[in-house]
Amino acid sequence: MYPFKYHKAATVRGAVSLLKKAEEPKLLAGGQTLIPTMKQRLASPKAIIDLAGAGLSGIEQKGRTIVIGAMTTHAEVASSAAVQATIPALARLAGNIGDPQVRHKGTIGGSVANNDPAADYPAALIALGATVHTNKRKLPAEEFFAGLFSTVLDEDEIITKIAFPAPGKAAYVKFPNPASRYAIVGVFVAKKGRSVRVAVTGAGNNGVFRHAAMEEALSKRFNAKSLEGIATEAKDLNGDIHASADYRAHLVGVMARRAVAAAA
Repeated sequence: MYPFKYHKAATVRGAVSLLKKAEEPKLLAGGQTLIPTMKQRLASPKAIIDLAGAGLSGIEQKGRTIVIGAMTTHAEVASSAAVQATIPALARLAGNIGDPQVRHKGTIGGSVANNDPAADYPAALIALGATVHTNKRKLPAEEFFAGLFSTVLDEDEIITKIAFPAPGKAAYVKFPNPASRYAIVGVFVAKKGRSVRVAVTGAGNNGVFRHAAMEEALSKRFNAKSLEGIATEAKDLNGDIHASADYRAHLVGVMARRAVAAAA
């Protein structure tokens, strides 16, 4: 690990000020990606700005919307009575991220800002139609993600909270890497009224994406059998040492049918 200066922000405004003043800064949320990459010398920020004390954690229910602070840990999302009652699929998703150590340190804001193509939360944001709040603006989830490990956040912009409207039915099912528990393929299905969204993570060349053909079929009849015969193009998917693009294309269909069957 290369040497760096450590700053602990007491407020969001203070963190933004440090971002503007510090030399080559990086924000520290849960540190589950940043710290390992720094240890491997794949990242070498000259300044670390810790958000742990900036007042960004907590879960609040506003009517049928769940608002989660950016520094809220996966474990807190998973164990929240409000999340379990209003969006149980989101609670189950959080409870199956990594291992207990990761869940008690990793944060929802850090995961979303990092936008790992195999992360679970991006699928939840897209499928549920979430809104990302920052110190500058409010962004619909579909306008927030911008490709692998990329978002539309400005250099001095910080996620403060994420608002999730409750669906009528929803479920998330993934085929996890047995070691990391990252999604080799994960599918989040959400139904609200006659509208259905299907978001796929872990598979796309450009990260999370919506599956239009599945959404159209499920909007007519919300049943796992409605997805039979709907193919996913392997040419648009990622292939690596864990799974080929063809296998991922197959898994998208399997995970989607399981998610629809599990939706409640």
